[in-house]
Amino acid sequence: MNVGAQPTDTVRSILSNEGVMLMKHLQGGVRKGAFDEAEAQRRFEAWKKQKQAKVDSLKADMASKQQLAAKERLEAEEAKNKAKAEAVAKKKAELAAAKAEEAAAAAAEAETAEAPEAPAAE
Repeated sequence: MNVGAQPTDTVRSILSNEGVMLMKHLQGGVRKGAFDEAEAQRRFEAWKKQKQAKVDSLKADMASKQQLAAKERLEAEEAKNKAKAEAVAKKKAELAAAKAEEAAAAAAEAETAEAPEAPAAE
């Protein structure tokens, strides 16, 4: 880069993200006498720390969003399971009530069948 290479747009973007373009710029400042090599290194390290902090905050933000989304999915699933359990419990209660009614009706029929009929008067 310091001897005149012209990178493509894609390569320039990659080099810029890695800090190569910034270092080239800082080395130009050292050659012109604007500041010394130690100042150039200090500025580059400051940029590197700032970039790393930004990446770390983005990662943390993404992780918290994923945790929040997972929590919401879990709550939605629990709500669906609860609704399904209530529906099953209701259906079981209806079946139990129907069986109880059948048993009561059968018992009532059995009682009426067992009761002796009154003899007919002659």
